Amino acid sequence: MLQTFLRLFPLILATVLVAGCGKKAATADAGAKILHIGNGTEVQDLDPQVVTGVPENKVINAIFEGLVIEGPNGIDTAPGVAERWETSADGLVWTFHLRADARWSNGDPLTAHDFVRSYRRILTPSLAAEYAYKLHHVVGAEAYNKGELTDFSQVGFKAPDDRTLQITLKHRAPFLLEAMKHYSWFPVHIPTIEKHGGLDRKGSRWTRAENMVGNGAFVLRDWRPNQKIVVTRSPTYWDRDNVKLDQIHFYPIESMDTEERMFRTGQLHKTNELPISKIDAYKRDYPENYRQDLYYGSYFYRLNVTRPPLNDVRVRRALALSIDREQLVAQVTRGGQQPAYHFTPPSPEYTPAARITMDVAEARRLLAEAGFPEGRGFPKIELLYNTSENHRVIAEAIQQMWRRNLGVDIGLRNEEWKVYLDSQDELNYDICRAGWIADYTDPNTFKDMWVTGGGNNDTGWSSAEYDRLVRVSMETNSDEERFAIYQQMEKLLMEELPVIPIYFYTRVYAISPKVLNWVQNPLDNRSWKYIDLAD
Repeated sequence: MLQTFLRLFPLILATVLVAGCGKKAATADAGAKILHIGNGTEVQDLDPQVVTGVPENKVINAIFEGLVIEGPNGIDTAPGVAERWETSADGLVWTFHLRADARWSNGDPLTAHDFVRSYRRILTPSLAAEYAYKLHHVVGAEAYNKGELTDFSQVGFKAPDDRTLQITLKHRAPFLLEAMKHYSWFPVHIPTIEKHGGLDRKGSRWTRAENMVGNGAFVLRDWRPNQKIVVTRSPTYWDRDNVKLDQIHFYPIESMDTEERMFRTGQLHKTNELPISKIDAYKRDYPENYRQDLYYGSYFYRLNVTRPPLNDVRVRRALALSIDREQLVAQVTRGGQQPAYHFTPPSPEYTPAARITMDVAEARRLLAEAGFPEGRGFPKIELLYNTSENHRVIAEAIQQMWRRNLGVDIGLRNEEWKVYLDSQDELNYDICRAGWIADYTDPNTFKDMWVTGGGNNDTGWSSAEYDRLVRVSMETNSDEERFAIYQQMEKLLMEELPVIPIYFYTRVYAISPKVLNWVQNPLDNRSWKYIDLAD
């Protein structure tokens, strides 16, 4: 029973916490400002055009920079490599003017031609970049990415001169500028990639510290897998005089208990997360260290709809309707998360009307109708999650709900981050824990991923009607019209249920008061050059 399970994981472990935790935060290293932070897990890679995860995003944002960046208040858009830009009256042609002093970390000038060549690389079909679809708003980009167009000069990226980049869209994209803060739009140093394995190869050595050439506020100095990644202030960055930190050390600590101990003993300035079992104690005893931020993202389960019995929508719906989300966030996650009855998180601009509910009677009826009355005859399937104490606790709670409410016994399997990502991409799973943090604050970032064959779909689900609605939404003349179509898309997604929404995120972590300018923002993204440490 869930109550028995919960008693095995006491939520207040004050005796574990050392007295004075909040006063013993990490200190800056002697003679230098060095930020030490937990990054959750070992990164898959540091190539902006092949990765998809949040851990990778944190490091990449330090060593690369796009046309625009996150501003200092955490919710605005500031000039990056582009010092200014303008758009045509119809919103289809964007012209970016690059800084004369923009440089790569090896001293090479950074030009508009570098951006064009970078965009050609991410769209190259043989690279199979999962985030290539983020550029599909550009004329010819989707056709080139699918191999239907082979002449890249017909794609809407142009460099009239070294400092001018022109981008022509096939439809209006009011979220484009903010979307460009995502690493899929960052430039990469093409000569370095060519030297170390070729442009269409993933996992080459060009991202190793001894080879890496970036253009961000920091440069990669050291990458010791499963130990830490060190970046140091770049001497060639255009705004180097305003960079506050000398170094950032990113620690890939999968054990949240270990990470929390490192914070308590002064080895970290900030944790990636807090263990569920420590949240109440931090709220009560160390409020100066505890943070619970809004976070624009969904925690959900992917379902592999190519495998029986999950190819039957009745089974998928039965699983979705038998989860007690209210109890889960109140008694298990405990970090202010909101139960999710649809996929896209609510925002001031858009809240989905479509909803699923908890309805155990209907779930049992659907499962019986699918041929598994009271769970009898239900085949052996597994729930995959990436290694994490919190994911395990959540998975075990939901596993017991399914056992109690449906009579089905679903196994659990955990894998370390890189293997987990491969299993997800290759559909080597039955049910898979997932999270989607918005790439930008427009709800489009939660909609375009479910198109047929989308790089981040990873469910095997395909709907011609959903694909059509995605196309139509981009042809609208106003956000009101676009959001109305998004309502139809959400309804279809909740009817077909290739994914089961669980809850809407909050960001729960511990941070030292010594960390300055760490502002809350809904994506938990920041330009590292603004972060500082108190003496």
